[in-house]
Amino acid sequence: MSQEAPHIPVLLDEVLAALAPREGLTIVDATFGAGGYTTALLEAGAQVHAFDRDPDAVAAGGALVARYAGRLALHPARFSAMRDELAAIGIAQVDGVVMDIGVSSMQLDQGERGFAFMHDGPLDMRMSREGESAADFLNTADVEVIADVLYRYGEERQSRRVARAIVAARPLATTGELARVVRRALGHRPHDKKDPATRTFQAVRIHVNDELGELEAGLAAAEALLVPGGVLAVVSFHSLEDRIVKQFLRSASAAGRAVSRHLPGEIPGPAPTFAQVSKAIRPGEAEIARNPRARSSTLRHAVRTHAAPRSLAA
Repeated sequence: MSQEAPHIPVLLDEVLAALAPREGLTIVDATFGAGGYTTALLEAGAQVHAFDRDPDAVAAGGALVARYAGRLALHPARFSAMRDELAAIGIAQVDGVVMDIGVSSMQLDQGERGFAFMHDGPLDMRMSREGESAADFLNTADVEVIADVLYRYGEERQSRRVARAIVAARPLATTGELARVVRRALGHRPHDKKDPATRTFQAVRIHVNDELGELEAGLAAAEALLVPGGVLAVVSFHSLEDRIVKQFLRSASAAGRAVSRHLPGEIPGPAPTFAQVSKAIRPGEAEIARNPRARSSTLRHAVRTHAAPRSLAA
């Protein structure tokens, strides 16, 4: 993979088709990263409020803020806080929200951030550079807790074996050390298609950053922020994320449907908050050839209805 490929925003054409950015619209890029979606939205004429909890991404985005003076605001905050952050500056609603879930390519490429085993570095994995690091967690947690994290977030079928190996090898300080421990525990041949350490790294990263909890809170914040007719577009990269997005949109679009006449005592729920829910959209072979990172991506989008947010519904 070239050095440029990781910084290409995935499914960009499909995201822009869903959001239809233009002059006069205000759109939130909930996951700024390297600014790929934000730049495209600005080029289309939209006003953009971008969020990122990674101080490195915020610092790197300064040049883009200057280039589009007055049309881009970059917020150093978790996207789950987007509603409160925007309310503080007098913005109650927006026309679109795009979310690109998970670790950014920039973070993966920086060995010192400790997100991947491609480059040996400190066992960190913190998107915000604050709080408990991967080393803190793995060097102090009980074996049962580690095993649960590996099973739940990495779908590691041999989670107990890996957890026991991690505890036996403590203290761990680098990504290379963790990768070697996992490979020894599971068996690894150099020509295996997928490194067995991949699932463990994914699980620990998701745990340290509370990524799935953040996604759930971010979806709820987007529901509350979007104007009627506004669009939510979410790109995810693995089944755990996509399942949350799919279930959220299914629940939001099904809320309050007519109840069965055979259950007269049933009380209808709130009105649906989203409609026109798309099917899963995945990249074509041409995009995958240009940008291999796109291979595992899935886009889902939906249109906000006039119904009150479910969190505010009676």
